[in-house]
Amino acid sequence: MIVVTAPAGQIGRQVLNNLLNSDEPIRVIVRDPSRLPAHTRERVEIVQGSHGDLDVVTRAFAGADAVFWLVPPDPHAESVEAAYVGFSRPACEAFKNQGVKRVVGVSAFGRGAAVAGNAGYVTASLAMDDLIASAGVSYRALALASFMDNLLRQVESIKNQGLFFDIISGSLKQPTCATRDIATVAARLLLDHSWSGVSSVPVLGPEDLSYNDMARIMSEVLGKQVRYQQTPSESLKARLISFGRSEAMAQGMVNMLMAYDQGLATAEARTPEGTTPTSFRQWCEEVLKPAVLA
Repeated sequence: MIVVTAPAGQIGRQVLNNLLNSDEPIRVIVRDPSRLPAHTRERVEIVQGSHGDLDVVTRAFAGADAVFWLVPPDPHAESVEAAYVGFSRPACEAFKNQGVKRVVGVSAFGRGAAVAGNAGYVTASLAMDDLIASAGVSYRALALASFMDNLLRQVESIKNQGLFFDIISGSLKQPTCATRDIATVAARLLLDHSWSGVSSVPVLGPEDLSYNDMARIMSEVLGKQVRYQQTPSESLKARLISFGRSEAMAQGMVNMLMAYDQGLATAEARTPEGTTPTSFRQWCEEVLKPAVLA
């Protein structure tokens, strides 16, 4: 039995789709089952509720061999530690009580880097990994680069202004990955019963690109000029708060991006095992361009 958390989200949905063709029994935890396609609801067992609730995860993990663990975004959390570590505590108790053997979790790279101790969401994700590992399960933390798919949040400005924004230097080369590749790696691990122990699995995409490189590629694919514009960290924090994030979660995002700019973005050594196939150009052609043209 494989349990999938956040099955209606960007990554969880793709993980679940990759698992549906297997012979494994699948159970999902979801607040609103109607967000799942009808054919998916017919194929899986559904436990309704939040996977931050002890009663829910206790029921969901009963008889489970493996769990896909993804902490959902909580823009209103009182701290990044509460958002990641606090949310995961009930699940870790249920991992122990229900005898879950293997967990695959969405996390971040940067463990051991000098700036990782004050890297906002990254720091909290690594602390979450430690908590899960302490539950006695075999654990694979997906050590993820920044997502290409995050650019979809800026589709309107790319489409209408030919601009996208961040606080990171435009010349800093860093890895990025496509969420579909994350889902492929996660599903492979969930279906593989042979691994044990605790380790991280980097997912870095096939190349390191700067935002200026990405702007050039977007321009070529979209057939229009696209530029990257670096913005002050204070402006980003104010914008996030205006969108409803708590002060702590807005600052956590800023701290993460500043840590990337200070060397965290290149802290994970690239290896053949951690290099996933979807290039940024391919992602732009297959995902970004249709979104901009829609």
